[in-house]
Amino acid sequence: MFEQINTQSLALGKSYADAFVKAQGLALASFERITELNLKTFEDRVKASVDFWSEAAEVRDFEGAKAISAKGVQLAKESAEKLYANSQEVLGVSLKTSEAIGALAKGSFENTNETLTKTVNAAKKATGAR
Repeated sequence: MFEQINTQSLALGKSYADAFVKAQGLALASFERITELNLKTFEDRVKASVDFWSEAAEVRDFEGAKAISAKGVQLAKESAEKLYANSQEVLGVSLKTSEAIGALAKGSFENTNETLTKTVNAAKKATGAR
């Protein structure tokens, strides 16, 4: 009887360990994708800012200052839009990862429940047969 309990405990432990490894893999893949999105956005915005400031450094008169100020406003608007779009994409990746991990956990709990139910039913039959 103890051997059966130990075997079942080991099987359940292995099942949970497998689920945790899969969840960790999903979380790491999500983290990698989010980092990639953020770095891409950061790189794009730094490049746009450097281009703007390089052009602004060449301004020598009032007309040039007027033109560059309009470009500065446009840069700020574009940056805000890009950062918002990036945050929405990051949120989408986070939600998909959360859903996948939730489904994994649900499947693991359902599998454990089925295993325990089968074990209890088998034990009931074994004690009822005596």
